[in-house]
Amino acid sequence: MTESPTLAPLLEAVERYFTLMYDNDVSQFDRVFAQTAQLHGIRDAELRILPVRDYRTLLSSTPSPKFKDAPRLQEVLLIDVVSPAQALVKVRVRIDVLQYVDYLAYHRINDTWLITAKSFHIERRYEPPVS
Repeated sequence: MTESPTLAPLLEAVERYFTLMYDNDVSQFDRVFAQTAQLHGIRDAELRILPVRDYRTLLSSTPSPKFKDAPRLQEVLLIDVVSPAQALVKVRVRIDVLQYVDYLAYHRINDTWLITAKSFHIERRYEPPVS
């Protein structure tokens, strides 16, 4: 992957996503997710579907990985730019004791890359730290 001026804003958007997943600062939420976004994934052997407003509430009511001093892991695995207004980004991100592989559908809305859909897979569970 080479970084070009056209790719830089998308990579900045991915970085905002990683930061939000680590610090749960929902004041930045609307700079990461479109208002109509949905999240889908298998959790506890069942399909979980979350409208973005419910995900925002979940983040705001949960202690952040940063607050818990959890390790931070983030990695971009794939970027597929379909057009100047659409891209798919595959990432690996650790959120507290869960490590996810996420497929993030991005659309450029009002000149800002926003996630319009997130499909998540729990790749690994870490043991919680012993207190």
